[in-house]
This record gives sequence, C-alpha cells and structure tokens, in this order.
Amino acid sequence: MPCGQQESGGGVVPPSRYVVGVDVGSTVVKCHVYDRAAAVRGSSCRKVESLYPRPGWVELDPEVLWRQFVGVIKEAVQAAGVHMRQIAGLGISTQRGTFITWHKRTGKPFHNFISWQDLRSAELVNSWNKSLLLKVIHVIFTVLHFLTGNDRYLAPSFLTFSTHQTSMKLSWVFKNIHEAEEAAKKNNCCFGTVDTWLLYRLTKGSVYATDYSNASATGVFEPFTKCWNPTLSNLLSIPMSVYPPVKDTSFNFGSAESEIFGVPIPIMAVVADQQSAMFGECCFHPGDVKLTMGTGGFWNVNTGERLFASQRDLYPLIGWKIGEEVVYLTEGCMSDVGTVIKWAQDINLFTNVDETEKMARSIVDSQGVCFVPGFQVSVNDPYLCASFMGLKPSTTRNHLVRAILESVAFRNKQLYDIIVKKVRIPLQTIRADGGVSNNSFVMQMTSDLINRKIEKPANADMSSLGAAFLAGLASGFWADKEQLKKLRRIEAVFEPQKDSEEYKPAMDAWLQAAKRSLHW
Repeated sequence: MPCGQQESGGGVVPPSRYVVGVDVGSTVVKCHVYDRAAAVRGSSCRKVESLYPRPGWVELDPEVLWRQFVGVIKEAVQAAGVHMRQIAGLGISTQRGTFITWHKRTGKPFHNFISWQDLRSAELVNSWNKSLLLKVIHVIFTVLHFLTGNDRYLAPSFLTFSTHQTSMKLSWVFKNIHEAEEAAKKNNCCFGTVDTWLLYRLTKGSVYATDYSNASATGVFEPFTKCWNPTLSNLLSIPMSVYPPVKDTSFNFGSAESEIFGVPIPIMAVVADQQSAMFGECCFHPGDVKLTMGTGGFWNVNTGERLFASQRDLYPLIGWKIGEEVVYLTEGCMSDVGTVIKWAQDINLFTNVDETEKMARSIVDSQGVCFVPGFQVSVNDPYLCASFMGLKPSTTRNHLVRAILESVAFRNKQLYDIIVKKVRIPLQTIRADGGVSNNSFVMQMTSDLINRKIEKPANADMSSLGAAFLAGLASGFWADKEQLKKLRRIEAVFEPQKDSEEYKPAMDAWLQAAKRSLHW
C-alpha cells in the first residue's frame, strides 16, 4: 500500500487532501470543501430561518440550526465527490453575538438562540444609558484616563449600551428566565455563542469552549486583559461561572463524534465571521483593510499587536490568536446593507439582484431621491426610521433602486472617513467581500468616494475560506501564511474614476435626509 494511504472497511482511502470551511451566517449556512490550491471542490447552502415570537424579538431554533449545520457539511463533501476520511480539518465561522444558555448536566437549552439582531433588551439598555451609575462610571474612568494616559480606561469613559451587545441580552436572560437564573446559582448554566454550542454538540458535550475572536465580540470580554470582564458582569448581574474557556482560533478542539459524519473529523478552528473574512482576505499586516458587505456592512483594520481603545464609532476586537501571535482589529459597522436590497426585492422593485446594477446605471442620477436605511435599531439613535425622501411623480423603480445602492456607498464613505481620522495607522490594501461586493455600481462608487483602489476576490465567501485557512494551518494542510497569500485570486480591481467632489451634492442631500429620519 502506498505511503500515506489507509485501509478502511470499504478498501483503500486516499490521504487527507481537503479542508472544510463552514460559515453559519445570519441568513444562510454555507459549506465549502477546499483543495490544497484553495479551489472549491464542493459546496452546499441552506437558508437560516429566523423566528419572530414577539415584535422586536429575533430567535433561531437550536435544533434546526444544528441539522442545517450537519446537513451542509454532508452535502458539500458529497458534492465534492470525496470521502469524509479525506478531510484534514473542519473550520467553523459563525455569526457573532447570537447566543444560547443551557443546563450543564442535561445539555437542554433554556431558550432558543437569541440573535444579535434581537431588541428585547431595549428597555434595559435605555434604563442603563440614562442611569446615574453610568454617569458616575464615565466620570471615574475619564479621570483615570487623564491621570494615567492608559487607553484601557478610555472605552469605559464613554461607555454606552446597545441592543446589539450580547451583554445586555444575557443580563435580560438572568432577569427573565427563572430556570437559567436558578441553574446559574448552582453553577449549572452554560453560556455560548453559536461556535460554542456547535463545538458542544459536535463533541457530545466533551468540549466546552470558544475562541478569542468570538469572545471579543460579545461586549463582556476585555481585550486588554484577554479575560471575561468581572466588573461589567457584576454590574449586569451575570455570573462569571457561565462563561466558557477561551482557546486559540487556529487550534485542535478535538474531533466530531464519529456517529455524526461516519468518521471522527478534526475540528481545527472556530472563528467569528468578520475576523474569519479578514483572515480569508489575507489581511495579515497592520494597515490592511477588509470591507464586508453582507447582511450588514463591516470595515475592519488590522492594527497588528496594537490594541486601539474603543471610540464612539469604532471598537477593538481580537482578530485571531495563533500560538503566541495575537492580532488586533478595529471595526466600524453599519446595519442594513444586504437586508435593504433583499427588502427591495421582496416588494418587487426588481426580480433578480443582478438587475440592480443595470437599473442604477440606466439613469444619470437618483433625481434627488434619497434612501435612509433604518430597519435595524441604530446604536446612536434607537428611533431612526427607514425612509425614502425626495419622491416625485417622475420617480421610477430605477431611481428607487439607485437611491438604495447609493446609500450603501455613502455609508461606506462615512465609515472610511472615521477610520482615517481615528486610526493612527497608514492604511494599506482595501479588499472587499460579501454578497453586495458583487455589485460593481456600489463598488465603483465607493472607490470614487474614498479615492482608493479596492480589490475584490474571485470568491466572495471569505468567511468560509478564512475558517478553512485557519483549520488548514492548525492541521498542517498549509504550511504558513505566506503560502496562503499565494493562493489569493483577485477577480476585479476598482480604481477611482470620478472626483469625489462630483458626488458632493448627492451626498449632502442624503446626509440631510438622514438627519430628518432621526428621533422618529
């Protein structure tokens, strides 16, 4: 028998030649099987079904999500025409901030997954943000920052809570779900984001862990100390006993139980989706920028070993931890990117997403029509409303679609300007991914507005690829990051074609429209 091959019940099985990357997103679960050239050999995709039990509540059924997760892996491997034994490692990328709690002994959840989009903590958030205690905290940490100059004290000096944060929703759970509260008192309650729950299920409860990228996105993990934050947890009445151990991002987490996939598959990476996309884009150097335009929009800047303290529009994250290497990111985000385009399709402004670019280009401008996205609650203004302004009898579907696409580019410009102003690192390459990056109208307009070149990869599913890259490094499938950089494939490069000043009247009108949509 040739070296590296093994005998199985069905005969000779070839050696491990593939890695699997799964991306559990907000709208779909995707799985890709990659070969050593990082080419996709097989894929599968299933739609994530959100539940809306009450107005503002957004949940996911954990059992349904589990079946979808297992299903896409089996389907992708089958589509690739390979054997499960040929999988060198599994990498899992997950949506951030969506979480569940369950009983430590029985494994039974106390509730459905509570989505990062969920608004049930709105009253709690408003109460905290108006509280005297929070004002006292601001004063104390402002003084500490002034006296010490330590950036660690900067973020708490203007701390405000939002409904997007896991911390407030977890606090809500312990205030409103009696079973979870009682279990926590007896150290029998487990908290986990999607990655933790999937690890727990894959290993039949033998592995309870998360990684640094997912932990840092919860709002209750301190990136400076790289520990769960006891002060904040105490303030919000969250028991410290509920948090999982935090492991490296590219790491051998153990193997999936053989009864799930027929053989034990090594789980070699878990990572948060935006950090995974950053890794997939090979943004490995300080100043590298990743722009993701999916359900939401995210600008991430690699700040290397330097952790920038949270500022009002930007916040720090741990990008990944591999051995001794810890890479930090600064992130700015905007809600409602892919969401508004999907909404426009649902109300029949167009039939196919591919039409939107042609519709936008068929007219010279939006004829003064502005679209302000506001389906998701804004961190800065929970009463922002979505709106079209400037409608006229001559307004057509083309004008409405163009206004929607322009709103994405205008918000990209806003976040880029904030990053340039606040992140004191020279920006290097800018690489885009996500479904909306396939729209060349949005990409070209963004390039024009920021006056920078933007690269778009051949494969827009960067979260899956990033998870696969991290799993491949941990399993020895790929040697190092230099090898990964050689595997990058660029499909298009967008360079500025218009002076950004040409867009000034339209952007000024859009900013005015945005102001009028506030405090609705």
